[in-house]
Amino acid sequence: MNQTVQQLSASRKGILATDSTKGIIRRFEAAGLTFAPELDKRYKELLFNTNNLENYISGVILNDSNIKIGLGEILKQKGIEIGIKVDEGLESFNNTDEQITKGLEVLSERLENYKKYGATFTKWRGVFNISDIHPSDNFISENLRRMADYAKLVQDKGMVPIVEPEVLYDGNHTNARCEEVTTKVLKKLFDILKEKDVNLTNLILKSNMVLPGKDSGVTMMPLEVSNSTLRTLQNSVPNDVPLIVFLSGGQTSEQAIFNLNEIVKLNIEKKFGGWDLTFSFERALQEGVLDVWCGKEENVSKAQEVFSNRLQKVSKARIGEL
Repeated sequence: MNQTVQQLSASRKGILATDSTKGIIRRFEAAGLTFAPELDKRYKELLFNTNNLENYISGVILNDSNIKIGLGEILKQKGIEIGIKVDEGLESFNNTDEQITKGLEVLSERLENYKKYGATFTKWRGVFNISDIHPSDNFISENLRRMADYAKLVQDKGMVPIVEPEVLYDGNHTNARCEEVTTKVLKKLFDILKEKDVNLTNLILKSNMVLPGKDSGVTMMPLEVSNSTLRTLQNSVPNDVPLIVFLSGGQTSEQAIFNLNEIVKLNIEKKFGGWDLTFSFERALQEGVLDVWCGKEENVSKAQEVFSNRLQKVSKARIGEL
């Protein structure tokens, strides 16, 4: 596990997320394409076969269907760690409108199967919506308890868990409210992880940046985002955690990358915490690639060039040198 964490923490590199089926379907539709498994396979092959991918990407998170058709083999040949999303989406929490993550049933057997496909790390996502009354305390506790149970089980299987408690960008909340909720959720998460005897040195946190809701009409400068995000992490994440990766969470590619650059740069300057910081973006890395490709073989090279340029840019941001 320690070796996997070290590989995923490699300088100038980050984690590519390709695990959201709903997300890729939406992006296909936006590009005028009808989603189909074979088309999805061709698109992922386009991404994974991009020249020098291994110079910028240390690990890739796949979904169940992608790992089972052998897409991980391309990554393995490039020395890239294979990850797998293991939660099974959301369900209603106690018949309320809060949505809790499911997937603990038969997770042990599924993990054994994913190991056969070469997976060395896993991801479990929980979502926390901000409103005047949400997230509720009972919901926070139960959602994070499931996340901690997942993390413990994954470590018992010799794999590295990524815990992703995402405070959603949706809504009209203020930056201060996002900071309050994110701090509360993260503090509670690490309290429960400690209770469950999860080894923090072999665990990765995937966190949202602290931002005002996208419907608030407020746009914060990267330096403001970096200050509020690092202050939140400093107040809630133990230094035992070796690596924190940021999700883009609905930001544009430019927003996510420039915000990452300022967060990393400020942490280097002021040492908010002992953790390493990098990215685990999905849409922010792939933005525009599908539009160029359009499902046509003759466009593969041009689409890979768009993707490669994005990777080079985020690699600079990962060390605060953009």
